[in-house]
Amino acid sequence: MAVNRPQRRPVVALYERIADAIHEGVYPPGCTLPSEPRLASELGVSRPALREALLLLQEDGLLTVRRGVGRTVNLSPPRRGHERIQPLEETLSGSTPVRVRPLLRAVEEPTDFTTGQLLAPADSELRFWESVLEAEGTAAALSQEWAAPDDVLERAHPAFAEALRSAASEAGSMLAALAGASRALPLAGHSTVTATLLGRRRGEQLDRAPQTPAVLITQVVRVEGVPVLAAKHMLPTGAPALPIVQSG
Repeated sequence: MAVNRPQRRPVVALYERIADAIHEGVYPPGCTLPSEPRLASELGVSRPALREALLLLQEDGLLTVRRGVGRTVNLSPPRRGHERIQPLEETLSGSTPVRVRPLLRAVEEPTDFTTGQLLAPADSELRFWESVLEAEGTAAALSQEWAAPDDVLERAHPAFAEALRSAASEAGSMLAALAGASRALPLAGHSTVTATLLGRRRGEQLDRAPQTPAVLITQVVRVEGVPVLAAKHMLPTGAPALPIVQSG
């Protein structure tokens, strides 16, 4: 029995063409890509589609934009899908189980963060989940997750779209819903980790002082090059240890 898979957007195919060229050495580490007009001409694509694909490649760590130079291939481009995709509640769970307590399940307009990470149009609507992760009754992390617009999910990952609709009122993270709906689809993730302070609002949500040091993890998960989930995770001092494994 044939299985019908969602048709990939042209920009996804273009993303993969350029990523393959990078990994195959057509554009070796450290080289500068041709200018946008020349590259679009060489690839036979429109400049808007090329610009969107280049932005995805930059977000995934394959390219860097250097002022006065242009887009260069990073010296150590990450392997595709190298980052392990695991819900934060599972990552933090060691000997102590971690529970996800929902704070908010809503639909909201894109912010600067979600516009950049999910490439969401300004007039779109995004599902937003905010949760506190608790270990032994103590708030261990604040998690904010956004899904791509429904029309994007229906094309790129309809099983995830359905999982969000059926799990909207349940405990659990959006990433857990995505992982559970993706048994047949490969996920690729990219995260950044920075040091910060909680601030007033997050401090109130985590029952900590605003000046409490914290680790902020931003995360984007893609399916075949299409960003379907973006998240911010705030872990204050005293949270369960977060294992960081560097891919070789």
